[in-house]
Amino acid sequence: MKFSKTLMASALAFGLTTAFGAAQAADLKIGVVMPMSGPFAAHGKQIKNGIDVFLAEHGDTVAGRKVKIIIKDDTGIAPAVAKRQAQELLIKDKVDILAGFTLTPNAFSVAPLATEAKVPMVVLNAATSSITEKSPNIVRVSMTLPQVTAPMAQWAYANGIHSVYTLVSDYGPGHDAEQQFQKTFTSLGGKITGEVRTPVNTPDYAPFLQRVKDAKPDAVFLFVPNGEQGVALAKGYKERGLDEAGIKELATGDVTDEDVLDAMGDAAIGMITSFHYSAAHDSPENKAFVSAYHKAFPNDRPNFVAVAGYDGMSMIYQALEKTNGDAGADAFMAAVKGMQWTSPRGPVQIDPETRDIVQNVYIRKVERVDGVLQNVEFDKIEAVKDPGKQK
Repeated sequence: MKFSKTLMASALAFGLTTAFGAAQAADLKIGVVMPMSGPFAAHGKQIKNGIDVFLAEHGDTVAGRKVKIIIKDDTGIAPAVAKRQAQELLIKDKVDILAGFTLTPNAFSVAPLATEAKVPMVVLNAATSSITEKSPNIVRVSMTLPQVTAPMAQWAYANGIHSVYTLVSDYGPGHDAEQQFQKTFTSLGGKITGEVRTPVNTPDYAPFLQRVKDAKPDAVFLFVPNGEQGVALAKGYKERGLDEAGIKELATGDVTDEDVLDAMGDAAIGMITSFHYSAAHDSPENKAFVSAYHKAFPNDRPNFVAVAGYDGMSMIYQALEKTNGDAGADAFMAAVKGMQWTSPRGPVQIDPETRDIVQNVYIRKVERVDGVLQNVEFDKIEAVKDPGKQK
């Protein structure tokens, strides 16, 4: 009888150990919500490419857990769709981590789910400053609009530009860019001669650009979502003769994203932008990333969204190694706060207080290099935090 009880106890202990080991070794499911169709499909394509490049380099296993990527299409600016897709990932697929969220309205809609389900939510693009404040389980590896905008205002004023007209898309990131540029520029002594907010999906910027031209500022500051809007805006700037009128063209780097530079053509040449990544960035890490990307996707150009996908996976892997495979929100968020690594964009760190990324912001100019349009960096501001959260 004693032997039988001992045997049963041993069997039970073995069973619990095996179950625990199996749980630890269960697939790490990452649910990625992003546009794979519609006007912002390039976002999803680039993020997937960046993820694929990372997995090809680092393998599909971390801390003993096989990584499974499950992608859901949110179709574009569609908060209800994004929320529904995230709910399905959490309830049906039982994902450990939510990621993606290239557009602010979609990130806002899913944030409460990350809190309720107690899962980490890794934002790979959406750039409105307040996103990380919507849930304690959100961490962002891309940027905020204030973060890349304030350096543009600083550079402009320091280089003899004293009056600016602002033109931005009428949604969260555009509002952030407009407000930060105006705040920084006027604090230095600059003058805002006018402002206009345009519909997010407008195909025609001609009437708005005419207002800018009539105001005769030293420069116009632009922000629109990267993609078709940037192409229309760059071409409209030339067609309306703002360059001939001596109005300099300033923007955040979204506008001259590598995905659209070729479509912009010569209309983009000379545009000055501030941003955290350029495919032309000169570093060993970026050269390796660009080479691997071109090898895997020879018909595409890597851009800042691809780097966000790559860096998002890098952060997830580092966090899981620190937690020994525990992807629970408490352990994961503790692991990422203060994390530092060298990205293709340069040195980066997750701000332990805001869970936003700290990074260099580069001042660039669009030039044709060896026959290819590139965002050529010529100045930088190091270790920029999100000024939108600084008091």
